[in-house]
Amino acid sequence: MSWTGTIVGLHTTPRSFLPMRDMAELELVAGVGIAGDRYATESGFYSDRPEEGRQITLFEVETLEALKRDYDIDLAPSDHRRNVTTRGVPLNHLVGHRFWIGPCLLEATRLSTPCRHIEQITGKEVFEPFLHRSGLHARILKGGAITTADNLRPE
Repeated sequence: MSWTGTIVGLHTTPRSFLPMRDMAELELVAGVGIAGDRYATESGFYSDRPEEGRQITLFEVETLEALKRDYDIDLAPSDHRRNVTTRGVPLNHLVGHRFWIGPCLLEATRLSTPCRHIEQITGKEVFEPFLHRSGLHARILKGGAITTADNLRPE
């Protein structure tokens, strides 16, 4: 697998119903999650169902572009509720693979599934369009700081 992707946006929130904040940098903590994010502090929507592979989530900006093109629905990168918005990364094909974001090593654990929670927060009907395009969950194997200047690449 040969590809190189870029980061379009970084996002975090301390609680599940608060808006995601655009960030210039995120601190990834190996085996834990993103410093200050809702799942690292156990105050996320699914925190009552802990999962080691949900330490960081990624989403393709290409899905947002398709949502606009095919459904005339505008969503900002922070609206999809994932931590990292990427361009040029084949997220659906990474499950079970390791990859780098800047100095951090991640292992993709499973595809994200859409939930109605995003529709409640955004007020937009995106559940159906997000089926099979809702992002990727990963565990953090090697932590560190990532910024929007970092690239993503396979291990």
